[in-house]
Amino acid sequence: MSRKRLNVTIFILLLIFTAVIVSLLYPRQQQTVQRESNYAIHTRQDFNQPSFYPITPNTSNKLYRPTGAWVGRLILPTSQEDNTDWVLMEVEHAPQKAQNLIGKIVRLEWKNDKDVLSYVQAVTRDVNFTPDTIKSQKQGNIHPFRLNGVKSVSVLRSLAGARPQDDVIVTLDDATVVTEGVGRVTLQIAREPVLTTGRFYGLVKIIEPTSKSDSLYKVVHYNPASGNFDGIEGAIRIPKQVIDTRNIPSSTPLLIEKSTAGEQGWYIYGARDNKGIFTVQALAPRSLFQIEPNQLITNENRALRYLKTQHWRNTPAQKGKSDTVLLNFDVLKSTSSLPYQGGLVGFQNSPALLASPAPSNSSQGGLGRYQWQENDKAILLHLFGGIGGRKKEALGFPATITGHFSFGIARVIRDSFTSELRFDIKYHQIYAHNSDGIIAGIHTWADYMGNLQRGWMYTRPVSDILIKFDPVTTDYDFDGIKISPLNELQRQLQIMMARYRVGDGTGGATVSPATSCGQDSAQALYATITTIKNQVATAPQIQQWLDAHPNDPQTLRFRQLILLGTELEKQLAPLGIVRADWRSSTSILAGTGAGDNQLFRDGSIWAGLTSWRTMMPRQVHDDLALLFLKHGASLQVLRTNQIGGWQADIAPLAPTVLFGQIKIPYTEISPLGILLNRVLASLKIPTQQDWLVLGITLLFYTIIALPIGLKSGFLQLQIWSANYIDKFLLILRCLFLPAISEELFFRVLLLPHPIEITNWFTWAMWALLSLILFIIYHPINASTFFKQANETFFNRIFLCLATLLGIACTIAYVLTGSLFVIVMIHWIVVVVWLMAFAGMKKLNS
Repeated sequence: MSRKRLNVTIFILLLIFTAVIVSLLYPRQQQTVQRESNYAIHTRQDFNQPSFYPITPNTSNKLYRPTGAWVGRLILPTSQEDNTDWVLMEVEHAPQKAQNLIGKIVRLEWKNDKDVLSYVQAVTRDVNFTPDTIKSQKQGNIHPFRLNGVKSVSVLRSLAGARPQDDVIVTLDDATVVTEGVGRVTLQIAREPVLTTGRFYGLVKIIEPTSKSDSLYKVVHYNPASGNFDGIEGAIRIPKQVIDTRNIPSSTPLLIEKSTAGEQGWYIYGARDNKGIFTVQALAPRSLFQIEPNQLITNENRALRYLKTQHWRNTPAQKGKSDTVLLNFDVLKSTSSLPYQGGLVGFQNSPALLASPAPSNSSQGGLGRYQWQENDKAILLHLFGGIGGRKKEALGFPATITGHFSFGIARVIRDSFTSELRFDIKYHQIYAHNSDGIIAGIHTWADYMGNLQRGWMYTRPVSDILIKFDPVTTDYDFDGIKISPLNELQRQLQIMMARYRVGDGTGGATVSPATSCGQDSAQALYATITTIKNQVATAPQIQQWLDAHPNDPQTLRFRQLILLGTELEKQLAPLGIVRADWRSSTSILAGTGAGDNQLFRDGSIWAGLTSWRTMMPRQVHDDLALLFLKHGASLQVLRTNQIGGWQADIAPLAPTVLFGQIKIPYTEISPLGILLNRVLASLKIPTQQDWLVLGITLLFYTIIALPIGLKSGFLQLQIWSANYIDKFLLILRCLFLPAISEELFFRVLLLPHPIEITNWFTWAMWALLSLILFIIYHPINASTFFKQANETFFNRIFLCLATLLGIACTIAYVLTGSLFVIVMIHWIVVVVWLMAFAGMKKLNS
C-alpha cells in the first residue's frame, strides 16, 4: 500500500475526530458589537498606569532590590528613520555607572552581531491587518494596531507596539551604552528584553490589613541576620483590581495575610507612588521557589502514577494551596557517595522515603541541596487549567478544559535577601492575541503569573514542571565546535514568539486546530531537534571526536540526547508525517534567515492532525514530562491553585484532554480521551522497519501454525472455487470484519499504545486480558451472531491458531504501534485460510 493511499485512509478515519476538533478550536461566530477588552478596563485604574509611579533616583536599599540591571518602559517611535529594528526606552533603573540615565529616554537597538541580526531579519515583517484581525480586535482582543501598515516590523518594535499604550516594562540583562553627539544615548543589546513587572522587589511577611479603603497592609521585612521575618515593619499598598469581562477581578488581596502559600513570606514587586508608599504590582510566594520540595517520590512506578493520576487529583479541593514535589527515582543512588550530613544518606534504607515529605530544614543539606546546585538550569513545562465555581468561565467544548501550554527556562540562583538557593523562572510564552494584553515573549514569573492586573496565579490552577536533564541543559564542546540544546531551544522559541506578536504580518495570531500554544511550542522544539541534527551531519569532526572518546562523559551525554531526540520526533509527528510549515520553517531558519522565502503557519485541518499529540495543552505537557522521566530526568513540580487572596465565587479546574471531564466515578481516568488517543496513535504510517516486522511475523506464524493445522487435519489445502466477484467481495469484507474491527477493539483500544509511557507489568496485564477476550470472543460469536460457525469456532485447533494469531498481532503492535500492520497480518491470515485451506467450506458446512 503506497504512502499516498495511506494518507487518504488516515484522513477518512479521522474525519469524525476532525469535526470535533474544528468545533473546539475554531472561533465561534462572534458579535458584531465592539467589546471592551480586559486591558482597557484595568488600565483605567490609576495604579495600573506607569505615570502613577514617579521615576526617582535609585531607592534600592536593604529592603528593596531592583528587578533587573536595567529596567525601562518601551516607547514606540512615531516615525522610523530607517528599516533597522530600534525603539525608545524610558530608563527607570540603571546600573551604578549609568545613574545619570535614570528618567531619560534613550534609543534601544541591537548590537552589530551576525547571529543576532540574522534572527532579527528572519522575523521581520510588513504588518497589514486582515479582516479577521480587525474582527478579532472588535471582539475585545488586543492587537498591535499602532503597527498596522508599518513596514519592516521586527523584534523590538513588535514588543513596544504590542499594546495600545506605551506601558511595556522590560529588563535588560546586559546593555552597552553608546553616546552619539550631545544628548543622544543609545543602548545596544544582544539578548531580547524580558517582560517584567515592577522596578523593585522585596521579601516580606504580610501581617494584616490596616486600611481597607486604601488597601494598606502591615508587613514585616525579612531579616538576613536572624533568617526570619523580624526585620523592619512597614506599610505597603496591595491594590484591589476591578471586575472585568469575566465577571471577576483579576486578583484580590482579600485574606491574603491568611494564605498558606505565604507562610514562608511573599516577594513583592512594584514601586513607590506619589505619596511614597510602596505599591505592589505583582506577588510571588517564596515557598514555591525554594529548592527543597514538600514531597519526594523516588519510586519509578509511583512517579509515573503521580504524573498520570495524582498531579491534578481533586483540584477544586486544593483551592488556595500550593505544593512542590520532586520526582527522582535515582536520587538515592546518585547521592550515596556524598558525605553524611544528617540528611539523605541517613535515610537510604528507609521505605518511607519512597514517597514522603522532604526534610524540612534546607540549611542542613536536604534533598534539594543534593539535586540542585547554583547556576543549574532546567527546562520548564507550563500548564494552566480553568476557572470553575459560581462565576465559572464558559467551556470552549463540552467536558473539556483546554488550558494553555508553554515552555520556560529555570535557573538556580542565590537569593539576594536570604542567600539561599532558589529558582528563577522565565516563561517563553507563545501566546495568541487576547483581551488581557498578555504579550507573546519572555516573561518573568512575577510578570506572567504574579501580576495583579493579568497574572494567572490568582484565578487558575497552574503546574510548572522543572526538568533537570544534563544531556539537554549542558552545552557540548567538540574541539571548538559548540552545541547548546538549551540555547537553540530558546532561539527557536524567540523566533516563534516574534512571529506571534505580529501574526506573521497579519496582525493577528489566533487559535486553530493546527496553530495554537501547544502546536507552535512543539514546532519550536522540532526545529531545535532538526537544527542540532543538521549541525552534527554537516560537521564530521563531531563524529570523529565521539569515535575517539567513546567513554567520555560528554559522549555518553550526547548519546542520551540523540535517543531523546528520536523519541521526541515520534511524539511531535505521531503519524510519521512532518507538517509542511514545520519543514519549511526549519529549512529557512537553518540558514541566515534572509532571502525571499517566508515563514508561514499552516492552519489546515490535516496539518493539525499530523501533529495531533500537541493539539491539547494537557496532552503535550504530560507527554513531555513522562518522556523525560522515562529517560532518567529529575522533575520538580510546582503546583498552585488560585493562591494569593480569596475569591469565593471561583474554583480551580484541572486542564484535560478532549472530553477529559468525563471520568470513571471515584477515579481520575478519562476513558473517552484515552480511547481517542489510542485510536489516533495507531494510525501511524508504517515505516520500512514496520513492514519488515509484518513480514517476519507472518513468516513465523506460518512456520508454527501450518504444521499444527495440517497435522491435525483442520487445515486442508483446497482452493475456494468461486468467481472473481465473490472472491473480491470476500477479500473486501474480511478487511473490515474481522481484520479492522477485531484489531481495533482487541489491540488498539485495549492495549496501551507503545508511545504511551507505562510500566511493563501494567502493559503485560492488559495484553493478557486482550488475548483472553480475543480467544473467548470467537465461541461467544458462534453462539450468538454467527451460528453457522459454531462447530469451527469451538474447535480446539481453531482456538489454538486464533491464540497464536492474537499473540502475533500483539507482538507486532508493540513493535510497530501501527494499526495498518496488525490489520494486514490479520487480514492476510484469514483470507488465506478461507480461500486456500478450506476455511469457506468449514464455515458453510
